[in-house]
Amino acid sequence: MKYEWRKQEKELYTTKKNPVILLVPGQKFISLHGIGDPNGSNFQDRIQTLYPAAYGIKAAYKKYCLDKKVEFNDYTVFPLEGIWSLTNKGQQLDYLDKNEFSYDIMIRVPNFVPQNLLEPTLQEIKSQKKLSLIDKIEIKKFEPMQVAQVLHVGSYDDEPASFQKIDQLVKSEGKKRISKIHREIYLSDARRAVPDKLKTILRYRIK
Repeated sequence: MKYEWRKQEKELYTTKKNPVILLVPGQKFISLHGIGDPNGSNFQDRIQTLYPAAYGIKAAYKKYCLDKKVEFNDYTVFPLEGIWSLTNKGQQLDYLDKNEFSYDIMIRVPNFVPQNLLEPTLQEIKSQKKLSLIDKIEIKKFEPMQVAQVLHVGSYDDEPASFQKIDQLVKSEGKKRISKIHREIYLSDARRAVPDKLKTILRYRIK
């Protein structure tokens, strides 16, 4: 059976334009850290490393399952995600300088993929493909967390209006945002969609 995040995890990935509060279960990711403007080549280099790695892990898992009885023997690769903050310098500026963005760009790996499958698979991918950043990939695990999120439709530069919607919900529920760090889940391919059609889930942790 194939695991499809659009079907199995609708609550996390089909958020509407009205903000919601929910509990995100523990998750793991392959991740690359970066600093700078996401419109630059460094950001694109990280994406072009993560996707081959993600599909390589998927292929390795399918092979792993050939002689085993498992609930899911395949899965749809998850969407790209980013955790965004600012460098120390960027936090002290009175304006937003995209060159001071500090981010982790990530692709989720299902929890049912064995941990001991990941590192050998990344090494195998390294031997097959010329990916300069493959050695910098980290495997990150996140504990369950309470979050508030909303679906933002439009340009990334217009996100503040959607964050205001989340802020209003959080305040009305008597909750607080934990930090200025936030997460973005990219449901659209920015290379193909026009800016005003981009779909992005915006999320931050609350308590």
